[in-house]
Amino acid sequence: MWGWWRFGKWTVLIMFLHIIAILIFTKGFLLTRTELPHSSHCSDLSQSPCHSSPSSSSCWTKPAVDRLIIIVLDALRFDFVAPSSFFEEKQPWMDKLKVLQRMASENPSSAKIFKAIADPPTTSLQRLKGLTTGALPTFIDVGNSFGAPAIVEDNFINQLIQNGKRVVMMGDDTWTQLFPNHFNKSYPYPSFNVKDLNTVDNGCIEHLLPSLYQQDWDVLIAHFLGVDHAGHIHGVDSTPMIEKLEQYNAVLEKVIKELQNQSGPGKLHENSLLLVMGDHGQTLNGDHGGGSPEEVETSIFAMSFKDLPSLPSEFDSSSCEPSKNICISSIPQLDFAVTVSSLLGVPFPFGSIGRVNPELYALAVCTWNLDDDKTWNNQDQTKLEEWLQNYANVLCINSWQVKRYIDVYSASSVIGFSSEDLFRISDLYSKADENWSYTKNLSSYKNGSSNTSLPVLKRQIVAYSNFLSYVAELARSKWTEFNLKMMGTGIGIMLLSLYCHTLAIKKLNKSYGVSLLSSRDSGISFGLMLTFFMVLIRAGSLLSNSYILKEGKAANFLLATTGIMTLRYSFMKNKMLIEAAIFLLLTFIFRIAIEVGLYKQAATSQFMSSSSSWMLGISISQSLWTYMAEIMPILALIVLGYFLYKSISSCCWGIPKYVIMGTILCYFLVALHWISESNILDLAHFLKGFGKNCIPRTVYAITLVQLSLLAIVPMFCKEETSNCRGSLFVKMMSILSACSSTIIILQGKQGALVALGSLLAGYCMMRLQGIEQHTVSGTAGISILDPLPVLQWSLLAVCLLFASGHWCAFDGLRYGAAFVGFDEFILIPQAILLTIDTFGFSHILSVFGLPLFVAFPPSFNQTEHKSLFPIKLFWIFMVYGLITAITAAATILCVTIQRRHLMVWGLFAPKFVFDVVGLILTDLLIFVASIYYFNGLEDRIGNAELRRLW
Repeated sequence: MWGWWRFGKWTVLIMFLHIIAILIFTKGFLLTRTELPHSSHCSDLSQSPCHSSPSSSSCWTKPAVDRLIIIVLDALRFDFVAPSSFFEEKQPWMDKLKVLQRMASENPSSAKIFKAIADPPTTSLQRLKGLTTGALPTFIDVGNSFGAPAIVEDNFINQLIQNGKRVVMMGDDTWTQLFPNHFNKSYPYPSFNVKDLNTVDNGCIEHLLPSLYQQDWDVLIAHFLGVDHAGHIHGVDSTPMIEKLEQYNAVLEKVIKELQNQSGPGKLHENSLLLVMGDHGQTLNGDHGGGSPEEVETSIFAMSFKDLPSLPSEFDSSSCEPSKNICISSIPQLDFAVTVSSLLGVPFPFGSIGRVNPELYALAVCTWNLDDDKTWNNQDQTKLEEWLQNYANVLCINSWQVKRYIDVYSASSVIGFSSEDLFRISDLYSKADENWSYTKNLSSYKNGSSNTSLPVLKRQIVAYSNFLSYVAELARSKWTEFNLKMMGTGIGIMLLSLYCHTLAIKKLNKSYGVSLLSSRDSGISFGLMLTFFMVLIRAGSLLSNSYILKEGKAANFLLATTGIMTLRYSFMKNKMLIEAAIFLLLTFIFRIAIEVGLYKQAATSQFMSSSSSWMLGISISQSLWTYMAEIMPILALIVLGYFLYKSISSCCWGIPKYVIMGTILCYFLVALHWISESNILDLAHFLKGFGKNCIPRTVYAITLVQLSLLAIVPMFCKEETSNCRGSLFVKMMSILSACSSTIIILQGKQGALVALGSLLAGYCMMRLQGIEQHTVSGTAGISILDPLPVLQWSLLAVCLLFASGHWCAFDGLRYGAAFVGFDEFILIPQAILLTIDTFGFSHILSVFGLPLFVAFPPSFNQTEHKSLFPIKLFWIFMVYGLITAITAAATILCVTIQRRHLMVWGLFAPKFVFDVVGLILTDLLIFVASIYYFNGLEDRIGNAELRRLW
């Protein structure tokens, strides 16, 4: 392996530099908000200018409710709850939660629907953390979504426990991971099997209704998951989704009925509050994690079980639908923790920056500070003054708590807020607080003029609200602490790695007599210039959020542009016109596949189910399209299997022959697996039990055996052939076939079609490589290397990522693939399967398929000396890695420039994560592939000749 080390040392060095650069940059860019270890306590209020309630049983605020029922419906879209009349077009999933709409219509003063706005990223972990702490989420927590750590920051649940409240939880086990040992009773159920729509929900239903009769809790939390899982697997516009919503409606109807029956004077739920809410929304395809309106807009339904007066119009932001007598308000989820804390009379979480929402607060507070007469009229100004005085005091406590947190945070954090921001915060707080000593004494003047006190109270509330709103907006815009020194260091090391990469390629060119120049006039070749400009254009496009959103289409456009150039040379030479035409046709097909791939499970998306096929004009419900969708993937598998069979019969021997035979067997099993999931063939009835888990696991096992044989056997058995190209082709076919079966079964039926398309595209690229040199009649004596095919292969890899239903965002992960062959969530196997599904075509097969351009030399250079064979393979690996590294470096520069962009966490940061993970994976795969392909190279070429070369 001495000869390999001459190349391998460069791959190791470059990979090391990439890892160091990414780690340092990430520490500066994704530096999390400093989580302070402080907690709020009842005694803290003595330090504030606000007066507390004289009641000894109260803490910061007087408890407004005795019991709180929180029902979380995961991924609850806003249009699941709001009436369809609020939207331009009615959809099948609307108006299914009829009981909530009916309550809001019949009892508008005691039941209300809110549009709740979440802060991205909208993963469940971050939303639960944000809801309970009242703080903004940190992007880096996305990585913990599959293994939630306990929350150490002060939070609503912690305050409940510290102040003697009893909490019962049932449903999603994320709660027990975030809050271990916090619940008096808990009934957690595993939450990561997205194919399971019922286990968590049935567990909630089993314990929820009986718990309503029990007196051993003050706060009850039930977290349902069926809607979230139905969205991930089937999409919003699907029968399982509608069935889930109807099931929830029935459950909520029973819950509300039981609460109403027990809400009379002296009964268990006389002073209870019901909250039915979502943690985030979801797209039409069931995805969430980003910052689109569909993902951040969810809902809160709040209901008190007493007749209440209406909220003063100054604080009512509702938009109403007169025909249904329903009004809907808006509330940031940031306000949830502090508002609920005020209702239960516990201290506000230390790090909360939310505001006590007046509309949600009024639904419960009026139950204790009004008399028996619940009618609010113009003459009864005393009650209005009393309510405003109480709310102003709550906002005083709220503002003091936020100001205290900002001061402590700025003093404790490395960077904190700027002096200008702190001055503005202090100025707003001082203005809000300067008249408080006068305002809070208004309540002592019982005979004073309400005409004087009411405007003062309202101005006081507006002043506090302005202060709280400013802090929240400032935190959203500047919360993340970017360490520019670390980011700059990371960029510098990344640029150094690019220099080392370029230096390694130049050293190869200079030392071994290869060239990037045109042999006709010793000028720069057109292929090199085109490659340079294509890479430059692709790197520059990453500065635009629009181009990142359309990255797959942009890559396809660049790929088609290179195809047009090769077609031009084919016309000039009148050779390989068929290959050039097929390649262009494939780019068009991939363009369609990318369009469809953006919808992931196309058959269940709105794109396919609500309209006819935009290409063929065939409805998805028609049998012809249904049969095509079932049969075409199986036909693609047959073609792939036939190609492998032909490769066995022509040039395959030894272990590779058995590996490829194993892959053909896997293709047969994959076809059976798809048939077992189909309702078209009668065979499906007999295979359903066997095909669901046994077939995928069998495929995984065969793949492991194949890879083990390819890795271990060559260490003990030397090949007896001296045909370097033939041996390389066999090794390439063996490793690609071994990996392909697992990737295809994870990808689903689209996987076979994508694999077949990539095979045909690779064949065309291989045939067309060097067409420019062929045209200009390259001279002998020097090997001319064209980087254009390598660029095309890189662009094809990007197209494959998007055509297979992925994109560079966390909602672009196909979580269902992690459960192919499994029913239970086990972290390591599921993480491996999800990684293979995401990067299978675009990285794994692409890197191991690079020797295709060496195994089949250009037609004008068939007599190339075998001693240059390893050099070309080294060179192709290095150029491919350089193109990938340039793209990742461009992404790093772009997120640095756009770090204050509105979509930095919703778009640029996920793109950064995907690109740097892809870069490290590419480096690692090139390292492994180089060892695999160069194993035994000395024996085939000759040790003496290699040492002379190297």
